[in-house]
Amino acid sequence: MLDKYSLQIIKPPLNWIVKKLARLNLKPYQITLGGFGLGMLGVVLIIYEQYLGALCLILLNRIADGLDGALARYKSEESAAGAFLDIVLDFIFYQAVIVGFALVSPNNVTVSLLLMLSFVGTGCSFLAFAIYAEKFKIKNINFPQKGFHYMNGFAEGTETILFFALICLFPYYYVPLAFGFMVICIATTIVRIWFGYHTLNSFSE
Repeated sequence: MLDKYSLQIIKPPLNWIVKKLARLNLKPYQITLGGFGLGMLGVVLIIYEQYLGALCLILLNRIADGLDGALARYKSEESAAGAFLDIVLDFIFYQAVIVGFALVSPNNVTVSLLLMLSFVGTGCSFLAFAIYAEKFKIKNINFPQKGFHYMNGFAEGTETILFFALICLFPYYYVPLAFGFMVICIATTIVRIWFGYHTLNSFSE
C-alpha cells in the first residue's frame, strides 16, 4: 500500500549509490546474495536476542534489495534470472525472520506459525498472479521498473520493513504486533485473490 510512495522517496539516494557501485564493477546478483547473507546473519542475532544489531542488518538487507534491481537497470543487465533470485531470497528471508522470533520464546511459536501461514497467502497470490500477468501482458502501472508484475496490497515491502523494525525495537510486544500484521496479511491475501480472480476471469470470457 505504501510502496509506490516510499519508492519515490528512496529512488534518488539509491540512484546515487548505484552510480558509485557501478564503478566497482559489481554485479547485481552479488548485491542480492550479499544482502541475503546480511539478512540471515540478522536472523541469528534475533535468536540471540541482539535485536538492535539484527535491525541494522535487516535494514541493510532491504537496502541491498533496492540496490540490486536499480544497479541492473543502470547497467542494462536486467534478467529473468536476477529477478527470480531476488524474489526467492526475499521470501526465504521474510520467513526466516519470523522463525528467528519463534525460536526466542515458546510464547512466540503459535502466532509465528499463523503469521508464516499468512505470509504464504500473500506470497502465493502475489507470484501466481505475476505468472498470468506475464501471459496476458497485463501492464504494471504503479511499478513499471519491477522485473515481474508487482501486485498491490495492504502488506507490501514497506509495511513489512516497518513491522520488522517494530518487533526488533519492541520485542516484548512481539505477540500482539505479529497478530496485528497477520490480520493485515490475511486482508491482503483476500483482496489479491478477489482482484486476481476477477481480473484473469475477464481475459477468459
